[in-house]
Amino acid sequence: MTDGPQAGPLELRVLGNFEVARGGELLDLPPSRKTRALLAYLAVTARSHQRERLCEIFWDVPDDPRGALRWSLSKIRQVLGDSESALAADRNAVSLKVETDYARLQPLVKGELSSWPTDELEAVVASIRGDVLADLSLERCAEYEAWRQAIASEVEIAELGILRELVERLAGEPKRALPLARRLRRLVPEDASLAAEIEALEEKVRTAAAQPTARSAQPATAVAAPPQSPAPAKRPAHAQDPGRAVHFCRAVDGTRLAYARTGSGPPILRAAHWMSHLTYDWDSPIWRHWIAALSRDNQLVRYDERCNGLSQRQVPDVSFDTMVSDLECVVEAAGLDRFTLLGLSQSCAVSIAYAIRHPEKVSGMILYGGYVKGWRARGDAGEIATREAIATLMREGWGKSNPMFRQVFCSMFIPGATHEHFAWMDELLLRTILPDVAWRLQSAFSVIDVGDLLEKVSVPTLVLHARDDNVAPVESGRTLAAGIPGARFLELESRNHILLEGEPAFDEFVGHVRAFIAETAG
Repeated sequence: MTDGPQAGPLELRVLGNFEVARGGELLDLPPSRKTRALLAYLAVTARSHQRERLCEIFWDVPDDPRGALRWSLSKIRQVLGDSESALAADRNAVSLKVETDYARLQPLVKGELSSWPTDELEAVVASIRGDVLADLSLERCAEYEAWRQAIASEVEIAELGILRELVERLAGEPKRALPLARRLRRLVPEDASLAAEIEALEEKVRTAAAQPTARSAQPATAVAAPPQSPAPAKRPAHAQDPGRAVHFCRAVDGTRLAYARTGSGPPILRAAHWMSHLTYDWDSPIWRHWIAALSRDNQLVRYDERCNGLSQRQVPDVSFDTMVSDLECVVEAAGLDRFTLLGLSQSCAVSIAYAIRHPEKVSGMILYGGYVKGWRARGDAGEIATREAIATLMREGWGKSNPMFRQVFCSMFIPGATHEHFAWMDELLLRTILPDVAWRLQSAFSVIDVGDLLEKVSVPTLVLHARDDNVAPVESGRTLAAGIPGARFLELESRNHILLEGEPAFDEFVGHVRAFIAETAG
């Protein structure tokens, strides 16, 4: 450890490789990765943790988890030095209060960027040195990894938002805006409009550099060449992967929502469902065929539900009305005037509520795998008992390499899954949503009841459902269609709640969707 007197404030830096500095000088850190990760976790969370929980998070099944925790805390005290009083530890709980670069970034994650001074935004974005705790991944500590990934997504969202704000704000200062635009492009390399904007900025910088200074200017009697306007930006080639160009908007309560567009043609808006991630889904065998098929002849607009993917992860409100309001905000941000509304699973209920509020926007509504009442509202004692048992598994096994949890959870949603799907489902759980939020959302979905809304739907509606769906019984789809005036109902021969690529039911689904849009869009 560092010898000699220690002076100045202590600062923990987590926006990149983990560093601890005092008065600007980097300190030596313990060689143990878990000890360093524990220090970072305590500092960033900035709240009290029960010792038992810390043992569960960082020490899987060691001989003496409490002993391991005590040893790590002793090493952390050495790092803290004369700031040791910031660490509060008794027999039951541990907490740490020190300055972190993440804490300075946090207000920008949830706040309105337009009110912040430009120099402060530049200083904050400069503090982001790379992925959060890039050198402190712990593969065997799945709950810590889920937390680290969630913080990393939150920081990435904030960085994207700040960079976009600065590039727009500094459009009149191309030399200052250009490096920020290039950094933004590295984060969203397939954003074609940003590529054109960078070309325009580069041209402005070159033009400014070529302008003669007052000392070297031609005499007034000389005939000056007419000033050349910057060459128009070349129209960029179509992006190879447009689904990775992510945009952001704010919900009514300030929650940041991420959305993306793919393809061209009559628009389809896919109402958000849980376990989605705008960029990761593009590669996933669970969702990529949905994106490709729905984007082939249409513009597909999709967004990550609050608490999921690239949208804001930690939010207080996950109510049904808020989910409907979020859909309204995305429609406005995406500039959609009239579109086909696609609901999947619990977002069918959200779609119904939206279509009633805004029938002028919805040319037609497609509902797949939906239900009138959530599993708790349906009142089936056996189903409730099963779901509550799954809730226990969710709390214990979410995001962990637990074959029992993976088997139960994946088999419930995709009974026809292959080994590849099981592996991707593991990653999907880890990337899309935090363990403590997963059950919170499921609990919110369980009490959905749109029975009183069905007769108020006035837009053309197509209802599809897999015959042997384990998540939402096929009877739920029939009830939806029966309650909506003029709705058509089609059963698909499948056991999967999420239809898989290559199964006849998915091809049949796509065919019905295209025919319905051709009939109703306009």
